[in-house]
Amino acid sequence: MFKAVLFDMDGTLVDSEKLWDVSMQAFYARFDAVMSAELREASVGGSAENVMRMVYDDLGLDPNPEAMEESADWLHVYTGELFEQGLPWRPGAQELLETLAASEIPLALVTNTRRELAEQALKTIGSHYFAVTVCGDEVPDGKPAPDPYLRAAELLGVAPGDCLAIEDSVTGAQSADAAGCVVLVVPNDVAVPDGPRRRHIESLAGLGVADLRDICEQFAN
Repeated sequence: MFKAVLFDMDGTLVDSEKLWDVSMQAFYARFDAVMSAELREASVGGSAENVMRMVYDDLGLDPNPEAMEESADWLHVYTGELFEQGLPWRPGAQELLETLAASEIPLALVTNTRRELAEQALKTIGSHYFAVTVCGDEVPDGKPAPDPYLRAAELLGVAPGDCLAIEDSVTGAQSADAAGCVVLVVPNDVAVPDGPRRRHIESLAGLGVADLRDICEQFAN
């Protein structure tokens, strides 16, 4: 039986990746360029630092850390303005949060998004669901490194191997894998490969505690 559920945010709970698409293209427009679909797909779920490195390399810009930080700030402010216009839920996400909360199962939000922007999103999602939240700017290395999931498990007082992580991206699944979690993959716009401790489903709609328990039992030692 899993002891906690760790949720990714963008693309998993809320359909915010489409807003990030708009932000990324707006950033590229500042340089009279267009972000390719391939690079956008590779950037999904990435930390601000990793995404900026990819973008600066793609645009042929000088990878000056100060300039990249300013660019990341611009991108987050722009995206925050989009968030303020409303965040649509992913199918079944809110209902699953309600079900798990009613069952008193500890929940954590684990996101590569910066704290300030995550707090904006939590106005829609509801911070009351989560015992802890871990953001990308609060760990040494963001996803795909295991740090965010390891930190969430530590704060909950639960071993990572006793946690079920719910993710939609390649980057996020890699992070949860590396931390030792069982990973429930609910792809959004990007295909996520199979893995030895991963289970794929099409949607969170209709899932209950018993379903999650069954998933975890498939990977029991």
